[in-house]
Amino acid sequence: MMHDEALVALVTKIVLEHLQAAEPQAHHSHSHSHNPAEVVVGVGPAFGTGGAVTINGLSHQEVLTEILAGIEEEGMDTRVVQVFKSSDVAVIGKEAADLSGSGIGIGIQSKGTAIIHQRDLQVLSNIELFPQAPLLTLAHYRQIGKNAAKYAKGESVTPIATQNDPMIRAAYQVKAAIMHIKETEKTNRSKETIAFHITK
Repeated sequence: MMHDEALVALVTKIVLEHLQAAEPQAHHSHSHSHNPAEVVVGVGPAFGTGGAVTINGLSHQEVLTEILAGIEEEGMDTRVVQVFKSSDVAVIGKEAADLSGSGIGIGIQSKGTAIIHQRDLQVLSNIELFPQAPLLTLAHYRQIGKNAAKYAKGESVTPIATQNDPMIRAAYQVKAAIMHIKETEKTNRSKETIAFHITK
C-alpha cells in the first residue's frame, strides 16, 4: 500500500513540475511585446496539422519559412503564435498585430488565406488581404513578410499584386469549405494564444 502511495506521489510531483515548467512559456508567448522591431505572425488553430498543406498544396513549413524570411530580410524580428479563439483570418491577424511590438501582424489560415493587420485598426479592416489562397505562391508569402516589415518600419509600401481569377472560387469551393470546417473545429475561445513552432 505504501509503495502505491509513494508511486502516486512521485507521478503527481512529476506532472506538477511539467505543468509549472510549461506555464511560463505559454504565458510569455501571448504577451504584448515592447520591441518596435518585431512583426508577429499568427497562425490559425489547424495550422501545421491535417496534412499541413495549404489549399493548393504548399507545405505549412515552407509558407511560414518564406514569411519569416521576408520579415528578416527587412531587418525585423519575428515571433510566431497560434491563435485558437477564431478561425477567421481577420481575427488571427488582429491578434498578431495586438501582440506585436511594432503593431503590425500577419494572420494566416491553414488553407493559406493571409492578411496584414495593424493594431489600431478594427478587426474587419486590414492593410492588405490575400483572399484567393489557391493563387498564392511561396514568392507571394515571402513578399507578404517583406511588406509587413516595411509597414512596421513606416516605409512606403507597394501593395502586392496578385492574380484575380473569378473561376477559382468555384473550382476550390468544396475543398475550401472542408478546410474551413476542420479549422473551425479546432477553435477554442477559452484557449490562450501560444507560441508556435512548426516541426522541420
